[in-house]
Formats: sequence, C-alpha cells, structure tokens
Amino acid sequence: MKRADKETFVTALRERLDRSPTLFLTDFTGLDVKSMTKLRDNLRAVGAEYLVVKNRLARRALEDQESLPDLGDALLGPTGIVFGYEDAVEPAKTLAEFAKQHDDRPVFKVGVLENELLAPSEITRLAKLPSRDQLLAELAGAFEAPMAMLAAALGAKIQEVAGLLEALRIDREQDA
Repeated sequence: MKRADKETFVTALRERLDRSPTLFLTDFTGLDVKSMTKLRDNLRAVGAEYLVVKNRLARRALEDQESLPDLGDALLGPTGIVFGYEDAVEPAKTLAEFAKQHDDRPVFKVGVLENELLAPSEITRLAKLPSRDQLLAELAGAFEAPMAMLAAALGAKIQEVAGLLEALRIDREQDA
C-alpha cells in the first residue's frame, strides 16, 4: 500500500470512528472470504459495518481519538472492526449468531460503547439483550395494559347502569 493510500485509509477510518458510537474489535482468524462476505452483509442489514484493518494503521487512526479509551492492547493479530452506527445490540447479536454458526469465529477482542470499554463477556451479554424495537414494544404494552383494563372496567359499569335503567323502565311500565 502506498503512503498516500495509507493516509486516505487512516482518514476514512477516523471518520468512521467519529460516526460510530459502538465499536467491536474482533479476531477473524479461520474465516474464509465467503464467510467474511456473509458477515459483512449480515452486519450491513442491521446498520453496521465490518472492516479488516492493519493494526499499525488502526493505531494511527486512534491516536487522535481523545474520546475513545486506549485500544492498543487489542490491536494484536488479525483485527476486524465492527462499526455500529445505529444500535449497539443488533451488531452484537449478529456477530454472536454468526459465530455460533462458524466455529465461534470471529472472536470478540474488546468493545467500545458510548466511549466506555467493554470486555468480551460484556459484549456477549449485550448480544443477549432484546432489540431496541422489542423493548419499545414491551414498554408500549406495559402502558397499554392498565388502560385496557380501565376501559373494560368502565365499560362494564356502563353496561351495569344501562341494565339497571332498563330494569327500572320495565318496572315503571308494569306499575303504570
């Protein structure tokens, strides 16, 4: 790679780092090109991106990133970076599901969520969380249930009052 190409790559990597609130560094050893392409497609579908980087260029891009924790220890061996642009849970889930189907590859090295360092075990726990949409649906259901019960109770009382009024009308008609 020529020097100009390296500088362009580092600049593009810095831009991705700035845009991404979630990062996962992985070791992709053992994955073939076909598997890597499938992984990239799966991640793209959930608003994430997978990029294989040279550790030296990644270190150079990370030098100016004051908001990120030190990732130098994780930049050993083959490194792939997942940039999560929209959500933290979906890329983690996608990686975990992919790893189950491919002999536990790629392996999590470290993660960053909102500028906080995550250990591989924390990323695995993150992957087990429900998605944002599912959590919002559960929250909406929790708000809806009491209202539905109140509406049913009020409807029953209205039916009861209507029944009493009907009984009173019938009673008065019989008396008249």
